Amino acid sequence: MKKIEDYVRSIPDFPEEGIIFRDVTSVLQDADGLHLAIDLMMEKIEKYDFDVVVGPESRGFIFGVPIAYNLRKPFVPVRKKGKLPCETISVEYELEYGSAVIEMHKDAIKPGQKVLIVDDLMATGGTIEAIIKLIKQCGGEVVGTVFLMELAGLEGRKKLSGVNVESVICYEGK
Repeated sequence: MKKIEDYVRSIPDFPEEGIIFRDVTSVLQDADGLHLAIDLMMEKIEKYDFDVVVGPESRGFIFGVPIAYNLRKPFVPVRKKGKLPCETISVEYELEYGSAVIEMHKDAIKPGQKVLIVDDLMATGGTIEAIIKLIKQCGGEVVGTVFLMELAGLEGRKKLSGVNVESVICYEGK
């Protein structure tokens, strides 16, 4: 049986020299790889008590929806500015080269709800930090986060101090 790491394609020198790009599409394109990824993420969150799953577009949707479905929990999408049809709340956050704005429906999280955030990759932690701000604006409580992959060399956990962070695969570099 293959390990989950065996499904991740590593592409050297992309997007620039010295970087190893960890490609999640190779996991998604293999039925066994996708199944294993979801199962391993589910194992990481067994200890958490939560009411709702939140995931950012687009790969947070890919991994968050099956987790929510398996646990019979609602799923809340977080999207780029201007993509949601109802009243939203938003947060601007810094990217490596500029800034971005993400939004969530204002009524998506109820005060007091416990939230699990799901995404494919934790790098610098900026996106997840912004999502946590959105959840708190709604009165929700983030009880944990789970990622298929983490790039530990980018030190994203520092931005998420005080938040439970789970990752299935942890790469030491960037």
